[in-house]
Amino acid sequence: MLLCMRWEERKSGFALPRGTRVSYNSRNPKTVTMSAMPAVAESVPQINPKYCCFRLRVGPSSIHRWGVYAEERIPARRKIIEYTGERISRRETKRRADRPYNYLFSLDSYWCIDGSVGGSGAEYINHSCDPNVYAWIFKGHILYMSARVIEPGEELTIDYMFAKDVPKVPCNCGSPKCRGTINVK
Repeated sequence: MLLCMRWEERKSGFALPRGTRVSYNSRNPKTVTMSAMPAVAESVPQINPKYCCFRLRVGPSSIHRWGVYAEERIPARRKIIEYTGERISRRETKRRADRPYNYLFSLDSYWCIDGSVGGSGAEYINHSCDPNVYAWIFKGHILYMSARVIEPGEELTIDYMFAKDVPKVPCNCGSPKCRGTINVK
């Protein structure tokens, strides 16, 4: 898409759209030609292979936005991926929890891991009331382990187990065992 703009418009403080390339016409220096760059679409999140033990991919999920899928068979009771991110205090956790999407995992009574900053991709594993993954906190690391055999193409899910005292969050897992909320009853 090409747009033309007169020099007077540019001089008067007309703002260029972000990502616009500008070229000047040498025959008519009062005309500027701009080509609009395509809008930046939301990019597909990636799995950091440094932190996983099996081939995984991120893709659209029927549960919520993005999900993590196995690309190979994962045996039961095996480490799948480490949940990584920025280690933050409880005070900072409270501040960041108000964002529309947050990827916060409580490590202990003081520290949380914010997967949205330097995350391994494990932050995209969705909640299910009948999960195939569980978390194991070992020596300051959050490890996601397989609860049973996971077949290729299957979405990895974990029970978020939100506390009873926090506002109820509805569950969209679709499992026959669904309790209707992400919170523990």
